[in-house]
Amino acid sequence: MKRADLLINNAAGIVTCASVSGPRRGSQMSEIGFIASASIAVQSGIIVAAGPADEIASTYDSNRNIDAAGRMVIPGFVDPHTHAVFSGNRLGEFEQRISGASYLDILASGGGIHSTTRATRSASADDLIRGSLPHLVKMLELGTTALEVKTGYGLDVENELKLLEVIAELDRIQPIDLVPTFMPAHAVPPEFAGHTIGYVDLIIEEMLPAAMEWYERSHFSLDNRPFFIDVFCEQNAFDLLQSERVLAAGRALGMKVKAHVNEFTNLGGASMAVALGAVSIDHLDANSPEDIDLIAASPAVAVITPAVNFNLASRHYADARSLIDAGAALALTTDFNPGSAPCYSMPLVMAIACRYCCLTPNEALIASTINAAYAAGIGDRVGSIEVGKQSDLLIVDIGDVRQLSYEMGGNPVEIVIKKGEVVCGDE
Repeated sequence: MKRADLLINNAAGIVTCASVSGPRRGSQMSEIGFIASASIAVQSGIIVAAGPADEIASTYDSNRNIDAAGRMVIPGFVDPHTHAVFSGNRLGEFEQRISGASYLDILASGGGIHSTTRATRSASADDLIRGSLPHLVKMLELGTTALEVKTGYGLDVENELKLLEVIAELDRIQPIDLVPTFMPAHAVPPEFAGHTIGYVDLIIEEMLPAAMEWYERSHFSLDNRPFFIDVFCEQNAFDLLQSERVLAAGRALGMKVKAHVNEFTNLGGASMAVALGAVSIDHLDANSPEDIDLIAASPAVAVITPAVNFNLASRHYADARSLIDAGAALALTTDFNPGSAPCYSMPLVMAIACRYCCLTPNEALIASTINAAYAAGIGDRVGSIEVGKQSDLLIVDIGDVRQLSYEMGGNPVEIVIKKGEVVCGDE
């Protein structure tokens, strides 16, 4: 009999979301890998066995057992695109949008990202840690066990590096695994108004080398977690050439590439991101048919942000159905941020995506687990229930996987297990 640190028994079923190689694509996104009456064995925080309960019981013994009590076990959610570190709020802009102001109108008038930048610059690192930690607590309670987090509210050398330090400290003091993304090209700061090229030069010549030096001495590098460069390729932000310069410079230093493209206007960012070998291409609300085919044929994961469309009261959502049908790997995200998506909940994003982006419930789950993990560059360690992966697991109070997307506004997650330890709920 083999020994395990932990056995999870008496599950009505486990949903593995396993993938043999890379993210699931096209029709493969419907395959969730359900095993009825199953158990999971964990050793040193790593899954060592997952399968039918009688097989696990005949092979493994443990002094510690968690009774799933007839509930289902699924992988922890991975949120591959967030702006979770900031100061202040945008409640006034919420009312402005209700009165008819658009996101780009607010940004052009000095609000939006600029408003959050002012608050974030004036906050100390300790202030930002205290203010951001509750966001992560709420996400964890809703089942998110790994999270990509961007800078982008500092917009100068000192404050962007401050945000990286805050992300690192948050990673140390709470259970969710964070993946850092450097995004000084989120907006043009007021001091460079009318001189975007000068700001791009500052990013390339000073900010990116300083950020890479930070990463190389950080615990993220020691843990072999990726470090991304990202850019907002959009009107009133960065044009195609400026975006390409920033991403190419980051890639040359060793950063992996992400890109915000085609959110409001199509500037050609999708083809630019594919050409640069982007790990993920995000937003994608204004795709052309050519963009869809190009993304589907590339290794990149298409990350859509339905909570943004919902929050902005848009009638137009990303054409996820065409992306999946063309063979793309699609992921979901909250895009949690104070302006366009104050949303903590991956289950709510799944519900919105099924209703407005035409995903099936199975596709929505794959898009929130294994595909989201690959979009965050960590698909080799999380996002599915497979031997050799971290035991990041959720015990959910559902009788059918479709309930995860069918129900809205609640929390199906009863127990969150991170690396073999219960971090939310009671055993």
